[in-house]
Amino acid sequence: MPDAPLPIRVVALYRFTAIADCAALQRTLAEACRAQGVRGTLILAPEGINGTIAGTDEGVGQIVECLRALPGCADLEVKESRAAALPFHRMKVRIKREIVTMGEPGIDPLEDAGHYVAADAWNALIREPGTILIDTRNDYEVAIGSFAGAIDPGTRTFRDFPAWFRAHRDALLGDGRTPKVAMFCTGGIRCEKATAFLKREGLDEVFHLQGGILKYLETVPPDQSLWEGECFVFDQRVAVTHGLEPGSHSLCHACRMPVSAEELGSPLYVAGISCPACHADRDDRQRAGYAERERQVRLATARGDSHVGAASPCAETKRPPVRPAASPDALEDFSP
Repeated sequence: MPDAPLPIRVVALYRFTAIADCAALQRTLAEACRAQGVRGTLILAPEGINGTIAGTDEGVGQIVECLRALPGCADLEVKESRAAALPFHRMKVRIKREIVTMGEPGIDPLEDAGHYVAADAWNALIREPGTILIDTRNDYEVAIGSFAGAIDPGTRTFRDFPAWFRAHRDALLGDGRTPKVAMFCTGGIRCEKATAFLKREGLDEVFHLQGGILKYLETVPPDQSLWEGECFVFDQRVAVTHGLEPGSHSLCHACRMPVSAEELGSPLYVAGISCPACHADRDDRQRAGYAERERQVRLATARGDSHVGAASPCAETKRPPVRPAASPDALEDFSP
């Protein structure tokens, strides 16, 4: 699609499936992606695969077919969108302990995940009286959009979710109530694991949005939608809205936090150097370093080159550098 306004195919995917030899698969996938000119990040762990990749229609299609040939991945579901240019600077295939880091031993979404709810049935569930609706994403994601009436745990990383639930369990489920609990996240991976965790904690009526917010925004017409705001994504588009159209947020290249259109007008916002979220947490030396990086980015752009410091994508359980994540391997959805 060389003449199309959005020629780049962006695919977000995950699958909980047993992977016996992550190192061998890492080599195979890295070579295949390089051969197809595909960029992005794929995370491998004994529990499965997770990632977002981008490239030409043919190149991404070849990688998706390669993944669907893996054991347990024949019906791998992918979430697609389009971009004007490659949203990633390089291709990384990494091995981690978990494809989405919760840090709770013994959680097995393959066996214990809650009930899947399709996007077109989600509204009916969360409108049921007494249903508890929980956003399992991080605080900076929730800040730019969520479902109406959803509980925001205020977590910095997904690893914080189990402690939050245990601390608030009595308030949520007190007085002998056994309500339905509905949970959601960007692409489905966090809420799928969160439902397995809640089932281990003794809850049965646990539900999660199949395909995540992205599937909902792709499927449900705006006039029927209960979504408010935009959905943060982990690439240079920053946020998307209904129809997976690019949203209005920008990215602060100093702290990797989303910046609203209003915040762009703040005196604390300086492109590539600071924004209202991180200005107070940076000193003059750091801002000088960011200014030099921004200068190098502009020089590279003028030459027609890309600069890896321009906007490296965030990984989804990793809190942007303004408040570092609890663990260096805290990874989440990679869902554009």
